Amino acid sequence: MESGFDNLDAAGFLEIWQHFDADDNGYIEDKELDDFFCHMMQRLGPQEKVTAEQVQGLKQRFMSAYDVTADGKLQIQELAHMILPEDENFLLIFRREATLDNSVDFMKIWRKYDVDCSGYISAQELKAFLKDLFQQQNKEVPSDKMEEYTDNMMKIFDKNKDGRLDLNDLARILALQENFLLQFKMDAGSKMERKRDFDKIFAHYDVSKTDALEGPEVDGFVKDMMGLVRPNMTGPELDKLRTVLLSHCDVNKDGKIQKNELALCLGVKMPV
Repeated sequence: MESGFDNLDAAGFLEIWQHFDADDNGYIEDKELDDFFCHMMQRLGPQEKVTAEQVQGLKQRFMSAYDVTADGKLQIQELAHMILPEDENFLLIFRREATLDNSVDFMKIWRKYDVDCSGYISAQELKAFLKDLFQQQNKEVPSDKMEEYTDNMMKIFDKNKDGRLDLNDLARILALQENFLLQFKMDAGSKMERKRDFDKIFAHYDVSKTDALEGPEVDGFVKDMMGLVRPNMTGPELDKLRTVLLSHCDVNKDGKIQKNELALCLGVKMPV
């Protein structure tokens, strides 16, 4: 499908993204989306006047093909797939056959690449992350290109421009899905409903199926639990809250949170 952006490189893509994501929220949506497809219409061929109907028709064609999440918005990975040529499309390495929908998996990635445990991902740590992703796809990337890609990733996702990525920046890169806990109201419903919800929650974070949360499982739970009230939590804040949760819930001091310990913390009655 011709996109009208022939010979576009990563730097040119960055300019387009920053122009159309006018509110800098990580999506092109609503009026931004109409403006983008109007721009595409003008690039696809000389026309005296682009009509609203033509824009909507093109928008429908492309969104049906590229809006993978079917949310009526364009994520940066979706736009890259739409307009970047294959040899420049470094953002495609973040497209997953299965979406990243568990904060435990996200925290495993975070812990692996925050090598110095600073609570942030530096440019060097990001470059190591990118290298590993390319290697997993058996792609050889020259060092100068790797520097360019790393630089562009920092420009796109480092929202506060401090030269490092925080938890929320990496979550945007990996298109981490909505907080799992948003679907539950643990203070509402009958005791039976609360117990049922608690079982679902514990099973979601107990990825290892050991009946205890440990390591990144605790991290993932803390990230989502505190994210309900503090959505822009930083890595250092998460580490502090993790320590607080363990001090309150880890009754037997084994560094893990057993199911009965978490139930006690949350005030959920467990069957004897």
